[in-house]
Amino acid sequence: MPEEKPLKKTIDKLLRAYGYQDQLDELEIIKIYENLVGKLFANHTQKIGFKNKVLYVKLDSASLKQELNFVKEGLVEKLNRELGRRLVEKIVIK
Repeated sequence: MPEEKPLKKTIDKLLRAYGYQDQLDELEIIKIYENLVGKLFANHTQKIGFKNKVLYVKLDSASLKQELNFVKEGLVEKLNRELGRRLVEKIVIK
């Protein structure tokens, strides 16, 4: 009798095989980021990118950049907790 696997695991493997998982991970990270930082930061975020376990965030406000810089390590932990796996290792603020 074959081992039964949850559908999510099977779909995840299929997406990885076809190279779509990275894009889906990026979309999920962006959504979680916006929820975690709140409307003020989300409204001043000009660009978000994710590559090689690094989240790149571009803000249009120097004071918000500084404020986010103080909490970025905690934000990494919260992002990974929400994702359910260690996907983000670092945040770079521009």
